[in-house]
Amino acid sequence: MPRVYCAEPLTSGPLLLHAEAARHVQVLRLQPGAALTLFDGRGGEWSATVTRMGRSEVAVQVGAHDPIEREAARALHLLVGMPANERMDWLVEKAAELGVASLQPVVTARSVLRLDGERAAKRQARWQAIAVAACEQCGRNRVPSIAQPLPLQAVLRALPPGRRLLLSLQPGSVAVRVAAGDAQAVWVLHGPEGGLTPEEEAAALEVGFAPVHLGARVLRSETAAIAALALLADS
Repeated sequence: MPRVYCAEPLTSGPLLLHAEAARHVQVLRLQPGAALTLFDGRGGEWSATVTRMGRSEVAVQVGAHDPIEREAARALHLLVGMPANERMDWLVEKAAELGVASLQPVVTARSVLRLDGERAAKRQARWQAIAVAACEQCGRNRVPSIAQPLPLQAVLRALPPGRRLLLSLQPGSVAVRVAAGDAQAVWVLHGPEGGLTPEEEAAALEVGFAPVHLGARVLRSETAAIAALALLADS
């Protein structure tokens, strides 16, 4: 059954879908009487039926609420040194599918992709839309927040409490799942192509990050982030 995200709070009764949700229904070519599932990111999902299809408007009848959730076993927060080209889009999509609670793009010394001002705002909006689409596809009813890019030092200064893990190749790192333990909130930091500089790793260690590894092989930056999420999401 098609799943459609609605930004406004849902409740049972007639509803005129907002523009983005209406376009989604129109692209799916749904007709009056068609069933669909709506979710607003505030928990659970709603059954609904299309009642009217206009040129620019779609009306639905919202039915019962189902409180089902499909979230990860713990809150996972990814701090990612942005990979270049379309790899960041791919990373956002897969992270949302795997249950990330938030994703903070980070600008580091070795970052290839550097964004600020209007470009950063536009890219953040694109990444948020990708996360919404991923939730529609995978069944999540809570949409992760995708922040605008920030310099690493600014991110490190503003972190809330939680277990802090740094994907690292340095000796003495431990397996990511072991380091996470039973923590209910985990922050995972990794660098871009080329990794973090020694100074950046030292800054992360100073604010409580523990160096962790994903095994014997060296993974691409975006692969490493997804591998870490997969190991932590349901453990």
